Amino acid sequence: MKKINKIAFIGMGLINSSLARDLNDLGFYNSSSAYSRTKKTRNILRKLDIVDKVEESYEKTVKGADIVIIGVPVAAFSNVIKKISPFLMKSTIITDVGSVKKSLIKSAEKYLPKNIDFIPGHPIAGTENSGPEAGFKGLFKNGYCILTPKSNIKKESLDIIIKMWNLAGMKVDIMDPEYHDMVLAITSHIPHIIAYSIVGTISSLEKSIKKEVIKYAASGFKDFTRIAASDPIMWRDILLSNKGSILEMLSIFKKDLATLEKAIRNEDSKFLYNLFSKTRLIRKKINK
Repeated sequence: MKKINKIAFIGMGLINSSLARDLNDLGFYNSSSAYSRTKKTRNILRKLDIVDKVEESYEKTVKGADIVIIGVPVAAFSNVIKKISPFLMKSTIITDVGSVKKSLIKSAEKYLPKNIDFIPGHPIAGTENSGPEAGFKGLFKNGYCILTPKSNIKKESLDIIIKMWNLAGMKVDIMDPEYHDMVLAITSHIPHIIAYSIVGTISSLEKSIKKEVIKYAASGFKDFTRIAASDPIMWRDILLSNKGSILEMLSIFKKDLATLEKAIRNEDSKFLYNLFSKTRLIRKKINK
């Protein structure tokens, strides 16, 4: 496996800033660079000192980089790919950390030079916080990273990205991009939709009721709706980029919800008990 001389980070939110922190002391590369769109964020990065150099342009950031990790909102991905493409080495490996894969692969195929290996990646990790200050060492420990590469990429390139995520503490699975987007629609994207929707319902209640709901919100409610505090730009872009899979899974979910509503209306205690018993067993498996 070739030695990584330089790694470049484009976009330094929670994921990329956490990865930079994890890889900084592990000897995976000789030097690192980073670029964020706003001057304010670039100044914050310089104070945090988690990369060797914070650059003022895409060109300087990716110049000479063996690996470029793109961590921007999915709607900005195409523009980033267009901007960096002229400055990539023939051997540069491009990867990303977004939770939607099909749409990003289309953009990469359209704008990246044909000789460049693009290895789409999705580390299953995060918090409701965003920005470089929200990152921390250990975010990826014992988690899973899903990679959705095309079959024509070089094996060495794939091995390098797998090693990178292993060093950060993650197990790596290889998955078809369309299947990935469907799985994430139900396990991540729809839970966020529901959390945003419930909090939105609270905001539309009469003032007196809303006050009491917020005051007496139990820990379960707080835990479930925590994700409604996530970055609105990021989640807007995710939902629109994965709308096909999300709408398909939402249709199934709405049918199940309608069945549950009917059981409550009809006081079907047997159905409710069986449903809750089955889902309880499934939830216990998730904890293992």
